[in-house]
Amino acid sequence: MKRSRFGRRNGLPRDTEELLWLAAGLAESGSRAEDVFWEQKLNAEIDEFLRSGSEDTLNTTLDHLYTTDMPSYDALADSVETCAELVRDEANYDVLLIAAPILAWSRFTIPAAAIPAKIRNNLRVHLQAHVLADGVQLVLADMLFSPDQLPQGYCETAAFAAQLAKTLPAGDTLHVAADTLPETARFLSDVRYLLGAIRAPKGSPLFRWQEPGGKREQAAAQWQAQGGACLTPMLAGCATELVLPDAFFSACRQSDRASRPYSVRASAAFLSTTLELAPSELRAVVAPFYDRQIEEYRIGFTAKDSSTVVHGVVWPLLGPEDDASDVPAQIETALKESGIVEIVHLDTRCPLEYCDDCGVPLYPSPEGDPVHPELPEDKAEQVPKHLH
Repeated sequence: MKRSRFGRRNGLPRDTEELLWLAAGLAESGSRAEDVFWEQKLNAEIDEFLRSGSEDTLNTTLDHLYTTDMPSYDALADSVETCAELVRDEANYDVLLIAAPILAWSRFTIPAAAIPAKIRNNLRVHLQAHVLADGVQLVLADMLFSPDQLPQGYCETAAFAAQLAKTLPAGDTLHVAADTLPETARFLSDVRYLLGAIRAPKGSPLFRWQEPGGKREQAAAQWQAQGGACLTPMLAGCATELVLPDAFFSACRQSDRASRPYSVRASAAFLSTTLELAPSELRAVVAPFYDRQIEEYRIGFTAKDSSTVVHGVVWPLLGPEDDASDVPAQIETALKESGIVEIVHLDTRCPLEYCDDCGVPLYPSPEGDPVHPELPEDKAEQVPKHLH
């Protein structure tokens, strides 16, 4: 785009200013009728940026609003996510990108690989029976994705949603070439994602809980039981917990939240088995880690009679969480539910440091020092290099 000869008053590009104006209009709207006006104009503008691959413009605008106008930031973020995961090219149908997260932990490699046709077909049956509304069409990607293999950014997400939409209604599977995806790091506890798209007439239910009598809790319980059983052959040697499938960004946020206590439970189970200690014989040391502001909490695990940190877990802060939130109480609840009763909370502002050699985070010791976790040598065989 040709630049103006004169600098703009606030230093922002014209495209960004247009998004700022539309987002502020939506945030300040006083009625649903006005909402519709702003949403239509804002969505049309965002769709153009997604089609042209203008990721930087979207991120620049969001970054600016995050520090200056949170209501407008929320309005713009919601609209960008909606436009990226919803395909509106068809006059009478909506196509929505969905994700089904699977939390898993294992001493062995957690697969991120092509899904065999039999497993894929069984998953489709149970998604349509327990999660999706009657008559909704479904296409699945034939890959179980790791976090690093998900579409990165809004433009990639929109392009992937469009790929899936093109597969409907003629097909039910999108082939993904595994050799085109990034390699997956090996973690003790991680998330895998089943991705797909659903298609329904505009204004009709997409999910089971939108129908009369449907409930999210019931759909989640049935999916966890039936979907989990379908995935067992592919995830042999893994303990798993399924998160309710939903629209792509919502499901990813839910998996981020669910993975934090899950990682704590996985760590307690792993250490109990590896060290032959009951969870009650372990100690957890919890400390906040800062860059310019608090970024995350880290949990160092030791045996009760030792100060050697043998394992660690990162508990990242999400959304509006900060050092004034109840995150330490959430961590303590997760630890106690895992059977760990000796919990040390440190007030030390630990620096956000990593090992110079292998890149793993450093975890708090009972003395308050960030240290490298080290399992006893005779217990370290067959254990993932990165304990996440």
